[in-house]
Amino acid sequence: MSSPGASFVSSSLSRTSPRRTPKSQFTYKHLAQLKSYSTTTPLRVIAHVDLDAFYAQCETVRLGLDPSKPLAVQQWQGLIAINYPARAYGLSRHVTSTEAMKVCPELILQHVATWKEGDEKWAYHDEAFKHIATHKVSLDPYRKESRRILKCIKEALPEKEQRVEKASIDEVFMDLGAQVHGVLMERYPDLRGPSPYDDPSEYLPRPPTTVLDWAADAVVGTGEEDGEDIDPDWDDVCMVIASEIVRDVRKHIFEQLGYTCSAGVSRNKMLAKLGSAHKKPNAQTIVRHRAVHHFLSEFKFTKIRMLGGKLGDEVVAMFGTDTVKELLEQPLEQLKKLGDDTGSWLYSTIRGEDNSEVNPRTQIKSMLSAKSFRPAINSFEQGVRWLRIFVADIFSRCVEEGVLENKRRPRTINLHHRQGSQTRSRQSPIPQGKPLSEAMLFDLAKNLLAQVVVDGRAWPCINLSLSVGGFEDGITNNKGIGGFLVRGEEAKAMLSSGRLGMGSSEPPTKKRKREKGNIQSFFGARDGQRKDFDAARAVLKAHRESTREDEDEDRDMEDGDESDAFEPLPQDDTYPSIRIARPSTPPPNRQDAIDDPYRATTPPSAQPPIIPNIPPSHQHPQNIPPADPPPPYKPPLHQETLDTFFCPRCNAHLPWLEKAEHEDFHFAMDLSKEMRQEEKNGGASTSSGAGAGTSRRKTPVGQKPGRGRGRPPGGGGGSGSAKGQAKLAFGRQV
Repeated sequence: MSSPGASFVSSSLSRTSPRRTPKSQFTYKHLAQLKSYSTTTPLRVIAHVDLDAFYAQCETVRLGLDPSKPLAVQQWQGLIAINYPARAYGLSRHVTSTEAMKVCPELILQHVATWKEGDEKWAYHDEAFKHIATHKVSLDPYRKESRRILKCIKEALPEKEQRVEKASIDEVFMDLGAQVHGVLMERYPDLRGPSPYDDPSEYLPRPPTTVLDWAADAVVGTGEEDGEDIDPDWDDVCMVIASEIVRDVRKHIFEQLGYTCSAGVSRNKMLAKLGSAHKKPNAQTIVRHRAVHHFLSEFKFTKIRMLGGKLGDEVVAMFGTDTVKELLEQPLEQLKKLGDDTGSWLYSTIRGEDNSEVNPRTQIKSMLSAKSFRPAINSFEQGVRWLRIFVADIFSRCVEEGVLENKRRPRTINLHHRQGSQTRSRQSPIPQGKPLSEAMLFDLAKNLLAQVVVDGRAWPCINLSLSVGGFEDGITNNKGIGGFLVRGEEAKAMLSSGRLGMGSSEPPTKKRKREKGNIQSFFGARDGQRKDFDAARAVLKAHRESTREDEDEDRDMEDGDESDAFEPLPQDDTYPSIRIARPSTPPPNRQDAIDDPYRATTPPSAQPPIIPNIPPSHQHPQNIPPADPPPPYKPPLHQETLDTFFCPRCNAHLPWLEKAEHEDFHFAMDLSKEMRQEEKNGGASTSSGAGAGTSRRKTPVGQKPGRGRGRPPGGGGGSGSAKGQAKLAFGRQV
């Protein structure tokens, strides 16, 4: 009599009689594919190990409690894990801690570890559930135990014959093909020789045994009275060997770490996962080929991976059933009403077919730390306090990934901010030229939040998250930049001999990008909002300054020497950066600068800079490019025209093209101060002030102001009106 599970065997042959036949239905090719982890061989063996009530078990082991006592893991007022003794009382994760204690008075409640500001590490806090507004949940204790368990599993398997995939914090898949193949060769020497006639399509001989010992494993039956009368074939032998291996793995985990786990063994990942949940806790289920049909017919297909969401709901609505047994009656053509690909996938899945690989990659790609706020937070200062906690959380996990040893490190940092229904994101690269530190991450995170605040509409914030991603292996054996530079006596010799050319000049000083806030913030902000805005602007300014310093340091030689040929000039207003420029024609509309280069570009007290280490013959008398270029073999050295102005109000030296924009800034600040003073005095705004507030062009949110857009070079801030400009009643240009 034919077995109901025969149609599920990948081989083209089927069992046609319960009587013993001289040949197996599997070939030498199938046996060879088993060793190479093939996903199509019918002898494939996959195991799934699932920790029993993992979070609850972690707390039981940590506290040294009796596993038979009911215990639940608490997060604020809810329960996120309940051990099996507590489940016997009917408790589930849908009840609150108060309700659970009423049902089971002897229940042990353990709150998860939390972070709080000022702590250098997560910790278990008494009555942490009362501090939802100031604490953040930490799952680091469970991640740590998960890594220990994964390491324990790998120790129990042969190093060269293991393929392990960490599916989640408490789940692991194992492809046991290579190890099972090795055991087969040891126990059944007849399989070692080549196939008859060197033909891999020849069938294997039948196994020399008719009884297999499944120990205490739960072996899924076939559902047929004579289903077990069929003698075992090599697929059953592979299953029993795999069950022995998994049993040893589970035993090793319990002896080393004290954790119990359940397991499922079958021919693919889907069936193995369903098998591990079939009988819990601390049990092992075997789903043989011949039992697949009967095993799946008892399930609701919504329990199968990828069928529990919208697709599952769509199938239920279309066919009026949620059971595999009834859906098996639908032909392929009917299932393709969901789409050709979806219908074909569903047709194969409910018949137990799954060719997905066990992926041994266990390294993470990103790390996330997040918090939903109840109540919402309302200031930049509060946000920064939470960012410090997020950074500490993420950096501690980065250390475990080996960032301090430069094994792996992230490339980007991302911040997500939610205000009402609007979510905004900011991203920044993580500098790769220096060791990753908690201070670096915190500075980057704070800068990203400051960008969101400066853009406006940041509060109240109901959710904030920080993540790092783009992890990659660290680079080793790098050569420092000092190894590529020429210094000391050698540099002096090259300079005197003329060999030091254009490529040896100092790189031009990079102009800082000045980020201007939305001008509306100067007119409409209240005192509290203004203070928050100023704090964010200060963070952005400090970040830019530190970034600029880092860029300057990167240009310096690593090991300074007093005998270096060039000494850097002081970076102050008297000695601007020296550039060696290529000959060029004077810029348009700068005739006044040509006539007198220091008349409008330098403060009266400043003197023409002295250019060290440059022969007098090479110093241009008027500090401008010559009209006719010199011979190409010896370009002249000169100092570029100074293009800055001095603001007496804030004692700042800024590029000349930013003068008009900088004056607008001071004007807006003065006007805002006057309006606030009038509000305090109860007076009304002047008509001129209103006109100024409405006529001036606004900068869109998130867009940096243009640099002198619409103005001829050097023309900003003059006394006359440029083309296209008009004078308002109060005499200001716009």
